[in-house]
Amino acid sequence: MRYIGAQAKGLRMPIINPGDPLAELVAVQLAAASAAEGTELKPDDIIAVTEAVVGKAQKNYVKIDDIAEDIKQKYPGGTVGVVFPIMSRNRFLNILKGITAGAKKVYVLLAFPADEQGNPLADMELYDDIADAMPPGPVPADVYKKLAGTYLHPFTGVDYIELYESAGASVYVSSNPRDILKLTPHVLAADIQNRFITQKRLLKAGAKTVYTLSDVMSASVNGSGFNEKYGVLGSNLATDDTLKLFPRECEAFIYELQDKIFGKTGVRPEVMVYGDGAYKDPERGIWEFADPVVSPAFTERLGGMPNEIKIKMVADQYLADLKGEAKSEAVREMIRQKSDDNPYNEGTTPRKFFNLLGSLCDLVSGSGDKGTPVVWVRGYFDNYATE
Repeated sequence: MRYIGAQAKGLRMPIINPGDPLAELVAVQLAAASAAEGTELKPDDIIAVTEAVVGKAQKNYVKIDDIAEDIKQKYPGGTVGVVFPIMSRNRFLNILKGITAGAKKVYVLLAFPADEQGNPLADMELYDDIADAMPPGPVPADVYKKLAGTYLHPFTGVDYIELYESAGASVYVSSNPRDILKLTPHVLAADIQNRFITQKRLLKAGAKTVYTLSDVMSASVNGSGFNEKYGVLGSNLATDDTLKLFPRECEAFIYELQDKIFGKTGVRPEVMVYGDGAYKDPERGIWEFADPVVSPAFTERLGGMPNEIKIKMVADQYLADLKGEAKSEAVREMIRQKSDDNPYNEGTTPRKFFNLLGSLCDLVSGSGDKGTPVVWVRGYFDNYATE
């Protein structure tokens, strides 16, 4: 009897430095781990590499001064209204410092009651009282604080209004992104997943200039790094004046890695690059999804979706009269006989493999000191009928 199904193992790696041959290093480490653990790599296995080390190996960095220069070119009038940024030291503070360094006047409009990631701007138990008392937006920070008090983020303990003011911005609060147009018609849509919706709403409302964060650093400035598709979206704090950008050319990397692994092991597994896993903290309602996508590149099979029998449903509804091994074998036979038009998957979540795997890998690797920026997933495509 086979006892173990899917497994996800963090692969410890040496510290990756800018310019390192990452694909070669991963392949060498994977082959060594396979030999040391006595675990054979298989074609159905998945090797997932976090975007953080891919971007680092690519030397894809920008400085605050680079962002400032890009902002000067995009907003020659010198005034920028930054709409609905997430509240994050790691993800947004250095971006804001670049914006304020490149503009004469910066307005930041924070989303009430929370940003799109769920980071709150107020005690949610007081939401109704604050909302009822708020004047028409945009509400200046000092007026808002008189109504809501000084609010500290439940995880970081940071007052983000104060933090963003310290970067040189004038902070306002509103639940409507179009309120920024009462301050300036030249806008930067700073949300992530909703950026294009926000951009369209602002243009429809009469904005004269609307860029998104995916437009900032979408081309190199004075030899800097850049990301032509995502700009500064998905960037992370590297130093006090430097950001590491989301990686570029990830498709080339995954196929290079496949080739390197094949050269070391004779096996060509599935490969992907992953970022944030898009899961939500159940206590605070905050999403772990500050990257523009869960995966910027993945091999073809990982773009599909599961076609699965909902075992707990069929066992109760269709096989209720069976017990023991007879019931188990009946379930296995249903799995063997399932078709593309599977009538027994009601209740399964139709998410693509790379999104499901991104959450799995992000949780396994973590973002702290585990030292496992590569995750080896085994048996993911197995099922209850797999021998």
